[in-house]
Amino acid sequence: MSWTDIARNGRILIVDDAMENIQVLNQALEAEHDVLFAMNGARAIDIAHNQRPDVILLDAMMPDMDGYAVCQALRTSSVTSNIPIIFVTSLFSPEDETRALDAGAADFITKPVNAAVVRARVRTQLTVKRQSDVLRELTLTDGLTGVSNRRGFDEALEREWRRSARAGTPLSLLLIDIDFFKRYNDEYGHQAGDTCLQEVAAAMRRAAARPQDVVARYGGEEFAVLLTDGPPGAETVARKLIEQVDLLAIPHAKSDAKPFVSVSIGIAAQVPEGPDGAGELIRRADAQLYRAKAQGRNRYCMDE
Repeated sequence: MSWTDIARNGRILIVDDAMENIQVLNQALEAEHDVLFAMNGARAIDIAHNQRPDVILLDAMMPDMDGYAVCQALRTSSVTSNIPIIFVTSLFSPEDETRALDAGAADFITKPVNAAVVRARVRTQLTVKRQSDVLRELTLTDGLTGVSNRRGFDEALEREWRRSARAGTPLSLLLIDIDFFKRYNDEYGHQAGDTCLQEVAAAMRRAAARPQDVVARYGGEEFAVLLTDGPPGAETVARKLIEQVDLLAIPHAKSDAKPFVSVSIGIAAQVPEGPDGAGELIRRADAQLYRAKAQGRNRYCMDE
């Protein structure tokens, strides 16, 4: 697939307080893209957070919250900061264009719009966005196991914490440790240890297989699974995870838990309140992981 093909089939958010302007832009884009629209700044920010458009076409002059304020709000959020924003406005002075670019816009189109120009500018920004997404994905992925790395996990936790806080929905964290992994490496060698990490990570992906589930290598032989679920859902995933690792049947002669590779899991869950507090969720899950190890490993323990 070429980058020209990738520049089509994007999700485009049009933000304008005049329906006739939205209709003009929609007619220019609907043949190649999935088009969303909002008629005020607050609604645009909400859609951007929940539906993650690939490109935003934003009117500068709107009542209550103008395009510059919307652009700045989107740029300060980790969820929306990478979405290209094209200002579409009747303002045309160099000062207006400079103000839009300073606010974080990627491009600037003046009204009345030319449909061919709109399509070309959107394709350009969509191509840049998707190239950037590919590179970003590489920086957030653990090279050995293929799951998210610690940086990817930290970003996902911040994003999901804020989303759950806004929605008032629960968030669960599982911290997982491969039992007696240092002994495994000493007995079978580091190459076998790397293979073991890969197979366990794949088992975790099978246990937490929904698109919204985040599986990450937290460090060394420790993994994390982030779920948009309450305690019952987290407990179900923990049981599946232990079952999937059991099915691997990887021999581990030096384990005190069982003669095969096993895992211990600590679970914590809560409904986030406010933008901060994710560190406390990690601390509680880690305390439960310690408890699972103290009770003999090859099990999960859940925060009460």
